[in-house]
Amino acid sequence: MDRLVIRGGSPLNGEVEISGAKNCALPLMAATLIASGTHSFSNVPHLRDIRTMQSLLAHMGATSRHDNMLQIDTSDIHTFEAPYDLVKTMRASVLVLGPLLARYRRARISLPGGCAIGARPINLHLKALQQMGVEIDLEHGYVVGQAKRLRGAVIAFEQVTVTGTENIMMAACLADGVTVLKNSAREPEVVALAEYLNLMGAQIEGAGTDEITVTGVRELSPSGCEVIPDRIEAGTYLVAAGMTGGALKLMRCRPDHLQAIIQKLIDAGLSIESNGDFIEVRRKGKIRSVNMETQPFPGFPTDMQAQFMALMALGSGVSMIKERIFENRFMHVLELQRMGADIDLDGRTAIVRGVKKLSGAPVMATDLRASASLVLSALAAEGVSEITRIYHLDRGYEAIEKKLSAVGATIERVSE
Repeated sequence: MDRLVIRGGSPLNGEVEISGAKNCALPLMAATLIASGTHSFSNVPHLRDIRTMQSLLAHMGATSRHDNMLQIDTSDIHTFEAPYDLVKTMRASVLVLGPLLARYRRARISLPGGCAIGARPINLHLKALQQMGVEIDLEHGYVVGQAKRLRGAVIAFEQVTVTGTENIMMAACLADGVTVLKNSAREPEVVALAEYLNLMGAQIEGAGTDEITVTGVRELSPSGCEVIPDRIEAGTYLVAAGMTGGALKLMRCRPDHLQAIIQKLIDAGLSIESNGDFIEVRRKGKIRSVNMETQPFPGFPTDMQAQFMALMALGSGVSMIKERIFENRFMHVLELQRMGADIDLDGRTAIVRGVKKLSGAPVMATDLRASASLVLSALAAEGVSEITRIYHLDRGYEAIEKKLSAVGATIERVSE
């Protein structure tokens, strides 16, 4: 099992190129099931989750090749099942449910797994599909769905759900009539999926707002597109510059997707300037302690909460961080405390009292974004840190040790 060994204390300076967003690429990959033929995507990151989705599609009969481009051929889909051994490692596997029901009217999907950051039930997906005429049964840990024909419906999500919005939007593309999704997720990844579906021949309006309208069509055709930059990876490197007192220029990113993150970091004392597809960041003085709470887009993303907490651990005062999306996303707190952070928990609120320094320590990653917060803390800490279970990190950060080494970090991946 690999681990990262990091000697902290060096400011990060230079340029970092931001990779494509895996949270954009995964639903695009699932969408290939709707239309037979070869789909092509550029700017797809080489990540563990991408390989898992390739394996899942291969199980169904698709073939794929991931070099400079990711090409997926769905001409020979012969099974409609997503087995437990593949789905258990990545919750995004559930995104094949909508496309399979849209094209084949049947699907058998294992209940999803993924990061242990709290309950993320798919009941909202299933309720919406039932409104569209799908018969749903739960059998031995699997969701079994079938329908003679999907029909349009007015669906009001009880709470904002990104994967739910994506799944139902894909299912609605080939449904009879019009489907209206109310209280829809507004994330850039949802917009990117809608744009690709429209390239395939779908009729989707309103993506990026809280109401999406999908007019069903008879069929879709394969197409291709470029995956948008990863806003969470970009946010993580912005924090890295702030915590180490360095200056970074992030290339190939989308500042318009990062406005809530950027504003909080400016409040915390970072100097951030953006123009076109790059962002420049440096720390002006002390890190200021500011309060934050996670919200659906365009609010502060839950996927940046752990990284922001690491920054606040070095703040000049006290900050309160409220987690409004997932109820169990503070598992990184114990590991940050091992490095000297002063953090108390009160339900879904973390009270962070800034300390003058963090100290290197052996720590263990518990989920994807928690692992990023540990890397950031290790970069800023005095001494050496060893981070184990970094397979979590490899799910969402492409070549992180190479990118960090290139801007001055002392970091090494050790294989055992």
